[in-house]
Amino acid sequence: MTTTRATDTRTGAGGPVSPSSVLEGEHGELTDSFRSFIARELVPLAAELPEDCDLPPIELRDWVRRRSAALGFYAGDHPQELGGSDVPFSAVVQLHHAAGASGCPLAPYALAGSDGPSPLLRAGTPAQIERYLAPLVRGEALRCLALTEPDAGSDAFSLATTARRTGDGGWALSGRKTFVSHADRADFALVVATVPFDGGSDNGRDGADHTDPVGGPTAFIVPMDTPGLRIGQRFAGMSGEPLFELLLDGVRLGADAVVGGGPGIGAALGQGMDSLSRGRLVVAAQCNGIAEYALELGVAHARERWAFGARIGSYQHVQEHLVTSRAEVEAAKLLTLACARLVDGGTEVPEHAALAKLTSSETAVRVVDRSLRVHGAGGWVRGHPLEFLYRHVRMMTIIEGTSEIQKVIVARAMGLA
Repeated sequence: MTTTRATDTRTGAGGPVSPSSVLEGEHGELTDSFRSFIARELVPLAAELPEDCDLPPIELRDWVRRRSAALGFYAGDHPQELGGSDVPFSAVVQLHHAAGASGCPLAPYALAGSDGPSPLLRAGTPAQIERYLAPLVRGEALRCLALTEPDAGSDAFSLATTARRTGDGGWALSGRKTFVSHADRADFALVVATVPFDGGSDNGRDGADHTDPVGGPTAFIVPMDTPGLRIGQRFAGMSGEPLFELLLDGVRLGADAVVGGGPGIGAALGQGMDSLSRGRLVVAAQCNGIAEYALELGVAHARERWAFGARIGSYQHVQEHLVTSRAEVEAAKLLTLACARLVDGGTEVPEHAALAKLTSSETAVRVVDRSLRVHGAGGWVRGHPLEFLYRHVRMMTIIEGTSEIQKVIVARAMGLA
């Protein structure tokens, strides 16, 4: 790991002045404090990592998560009584932007992502919040989301995994999940399974009729040590992040395993869209930060590199790459922040999050590519931050729904489908 990947190359504590900096000022004290934490504690640790280390060691990631939680950053928008800081969602979005823009490979682990707080806050029962959510907010536990299936990728709620009632009023889950992040170190999984509309009853065990009035996609809390649940195939992504297959073979759960209790049966679609919308805005913010960092690397190189008797930044083709990138980054930042502010105001429309995630993720891919072009072979070699980002950022157009799915969501909102 080179120091260039872990060093903030910006011209000031808050980065270069940009049009969107005016709108970002309202949470400036929080983001400045977070940046100071990154520079003071995370950058020195990142500088000690091996050059070929794409994925920091588990123990280090766990420490970063707990340390950030203790400082109030990790799950800042969650209630203080759970260990959060009660900050607006727009502030959380700006923290994720700051993490991406820092260039420090440990910074993303300082904020709750797919291994952190979840729909439990908005849909969980009080007992579930106390038992499962509070440790997540404090950085003391990890969870994973088991939604995607081998034959249901983007159509995530077309599920073959089933949950049927057992004679004692509990549940039995059977199925196969794939591309599950953090499954190897999670404390529990949120597993989405279909409850048949006949109630999923397994009558005859005790002669009783355990028939539910509703069915459909339902989220279950499944501790990772539950009998019948095991990790199957391991997949390695281009940027080093492993993904896993989860196999459920008659996994027996109690009646209290449904997220939200009885009203949660068949409610996973609504819970999931709500969670996905916020998750997509977080991904958008991360992408904006990554793009900003890549742009700054490109600008710094264009100012310093000489070729044919002049700085390469004086050549129009290089200027085209960098100016176009700045225009796109600023537009994506403004869109993401505007959508986050709507969330703070009580407006959570899937179309908004889809548009921001689509714009920001695709922008980040283009900006990283352009900055790599400015660097030439120097940015392509192993250990350079752009080489890693070039592999990493492509994933951002896939997670939390592919770009094509975001387009479908926006098209439907426009009355085109």
